[in-house]
Amino acid sequence: MYLAISAIVFAVYFANVLLGAFASDAFLGDVGEMLVLFVTTIFFVVAILKREADRDEKNGS
Repeated sequence: MYLAISAIVFAVYFANVLLGAFASDAFLGDVGEMLVLFVTTIFFVVAILKREADRDEKNGS
């Protein structure tokens, strides 16, 4: 779930970059882009840590 949220938020960032590059109509500014990337990173790290915890629990470590 967290990985999917991370992918969706990154898709918003990517759409903003594409609009800025091809249509010169980006909807996020510099701070907005930074916050979107920060949120993407947080959700990605949570997903990886959760998956690692599930693996450790399964292995009995």
